[in-house]
Amino acid sequence: MDELELEFELDTRLANDCIVMGDFPLCRLLLMNDSNYPWFILVPRRVGATEIYHLSKEEQYQLIDESSMVAEIMADSFSARKMNIANLGNMVPQLHIHHVARHEGDLAWPGPVWGKHPAVPYTQEKIDKIHSRIKSMITQEVSFVLNENMS
Repeated sequence: MDELELEFELDTRLANDCIVMGDFPLCRLLLMNDSNYPWFILVPRRVGATEIYHLSKEEQYQLIDESSMVAEIMADSFSARKMNIANLGNMVPQLHIHHVARHEGDLAWPGPVWGKHPAVPYTQEKIDKIHSRIKSMITQEVSFVLNENMS
């Protein structure tokens, strides 16, 4: 673990809106606490990073690798018609990449999910099922969190 990772803190808005699932070699894996959509967020554990180009070339490649793996697992696991992957940062400047599995029947289809409908928090039972499903499908090195914030 390098110094930048030791000083890393998750933005409070992400911490309040998400459930920590675990850590990949570079990114923290979050589940957006909105059961309207399968929605994960990757946050590189690098202090001060607000853009992908703030990462080293090796970290950029690692981010793409982790993002691609999460997208593929989500597409398979949630039978997505389309994976929406976005890095906006207008409200939360900390570098983070949204991964949303989309279906024709979802509440916001075909528009964006942001601000369309009020979030519906997951039940603990559903969080546990998603955590187990994702954990069983990831083949890369990852440190999963038995979430203290799962309540």
